[in-house]
Amino acid sequence: MSKITRITAQKKNKNRYNIYLDDGNGEYYGFSVSQDLLVQYMLRKGMELDAEAIKQLKRYDDLHKFYTLSLHFLSYRMRSEQEVREYLQKKEANKDQEEEIIRRLKQEGYIDDLTFADMFVRSRINTTSKGPLLIKKELIQKGVAAEVAEEALQLFDEEKQCEKARKWAEKKLNTSDKKSFRQKFQSLQQTLLQKGFSSSVIQQILEESASDTNQEDQEWEALVYQGEKILVKYQRKSCGYELKQKVKGALYRKGFAIETINRFIEEYDEEFYDKNGS
Repeated sequence: MSKITRITAQKKNKNRYNIYLDDGNGEYYGFSVSQDLLVQYMLRKGMELDAEAIKQLKRYDDLHKFYTLSLHFLSYRMRSEQEVREYLQKKEANKDQEEEIIRRLKQEGYIDDLTFADMFVRSRINTTSKGPLLIKKELIQKGVAAEVAEEALQLFDEEKQCEKARKWAEKKLNTSDKKSFRQKFQSLQQTLLQKGFSSSVIQQILEESASDTNQEDQEWEALVYQGEKILVKYQRKSCGYELKQKVKGALYRKGFAIETINRFIEEYDEEFYDKNGS
């Protein structure tokens, strides 16, 4: 048996106490405990403890320490179970301690992956331009089960997806970069895929974009801009039929429709010949 000889508050942490013991061979430092455990087990000077009691107190104190650290970790925002496990491992909790802390946090409602996933999805909808597939990938990376992620993503219905996707369509298609609509269209499709929108939403947005009545004028302006640049480039070495074919090919590769290209060729016909008409 060992007897408690002194209990002193730690200098750097007033909520923790050092317990000094004497087993008959003089006083020595035994262990430290939190204030909560000190009160809970009514530790006091003169109290006798056997080896098993000391072992249990150390175990309870370690658990309390990891539990308190976990609560602090969770105080900033809700976390997935995997995030808490990784945090405990980083703090060097052993497997048994990790399981005990996770069990208690779940029981007390501090860890709930479905609630976490719901909050995560709501946050992503409100603060990012990401689609559901990308959000699901993020949730799985945080250790949330695929079926739980799918359930939470019911919050991100097709109407909300279309609303976000339309903003990308407006951004991509209404730029003044003088690219063909086909190039802009392909860029929009790629962006929506990368952002994680569902195929049905992408198809709907592309169909809506294709029916935009402002396309024709924008397309002609872009073609004239690109066509004039290409014409100047190739005029240095070609003219006539050869020059026309080169310009046609270059414009076609940039995504312009052949009928619009022919219109440009007709309207700029004189530019394709030298002064001798060759």
